[in-house]
Amino acid sequence: MKVKITSVAKQLPKYYRETKDIIPFVKLWMQDQEERFQRKVIKLFESAAVDKRYSIMEPLEVFTATSFEEKNDIYAREVIQLAEKSLKKSLEKASLKPTDIDYIITVSCTGIMIPSVDAYLINSLGMKQDIVRLPVTEMGCAAGVSGIIYAKNFLKANPNKRAAVIAVEAPTATFQLNDFSMTNIVSAAIFGDGASAVILSSCEEDKGATIIDEAMYHFYDATNMMGFKLVNTGLQMILDKEVPQKISDHFPTIIHPFLEKNNLTIDDIDHLIFHPGGKKIVQTVEDLFGKLGKDINDTKEVLRLYGNMSSATVLYVLERFMDRNPTKGERGIMLSFGPGFSAQRILLEW
Repeated sequence: MKVKITSVAKQLPKYYRETKDIIPFVKLWMQDQEERFQRKVIKLFESAAVDKRYSIMEPLEVFTATSFEEKNDIYAREVIQLAEKSLKKSLEKASLKPTDIDYIITVSCTGIMIPSVDAYLINSLGMKQDIVRLPVTEMGCAAGVSGIIYAKNFLKANPNKRAAVIAVEAPTATFQLNDFSMTNIVSAAIFGDGASAVILSSCEEDKGATIIDEAMYHFYDATNMMGFKLVNTGLQMILDKEVPQKISDHFPTIIHPFLEKNNLTIDDIDHLIFHPGGKKIVQTVEDLFGKLGKDINDTKEVLRLYGNMSSATVLYVLERFMDRNPTKGERGIMLSFGPGFSAQRILLEW
């Protein structure tokens, strides 16, 4: 029995700005900092390979000293709407109704909600009363791929069922106004908000990209490399500058044994569906795969157009490939990294 990804659909928040339009807000925020440091920060924003990003808040709200409670209230209100719109779009692409979904997974790490987003979707869309729920909250950027892995395992054990995975993130709600560390600044320069929904199926009649295999890879002694620290003003970003080098060092072990297990090499892979963590990580991955004759142009384009939207971002890359209707028999590998520190991989075949 095959488990297939049948549709993917994104949903963007209502507010957006090009990076050049964000710079005046950054300058105002940095006005009391040393002039040389200000120039360094502006240059970082301008060279982050992000031309535009979307947000659940106007820039003025982002750069205003609101409390954790106020920003989390905005997060909760807005992500419910984003999640619902993305799920509706994905269902429409697959010609399905909300009641056709048997399993719902929602992933988000940029705010705190109890009950989680899925509970609101079940009510607003009138989904099945016996639908199985799984909210995933603490896997960061890797959670979009993780959610697909969990859905695949459920569907493999339950023939003729369908699952929805909805990733919805608002990193702008985690911005720390009084934190002038490079971690907070880099986070502000590369992250944006967005949502995406994926429909998976173990129904024989449904068409899509078949999940051939999936795996997780865990880096030892790297729990301090990325994540969030809960402080009085909200979720404070943790992002070690050594992350790109860590990825580079482990890349052969992450990719090649996974393909070998499926009697494949990188030459057999037609599409690289990679999470764009940031400019340095993209450059690291591009350097590694460029030598192998592969490109990650779609990953770079998603970063340029939307920024890093944490767990949702790799699904934006996946949607670009799915909407092109790849030729039957073509293969793709999905990859994302997240706190833990871990790498999540999925092998697809159309």
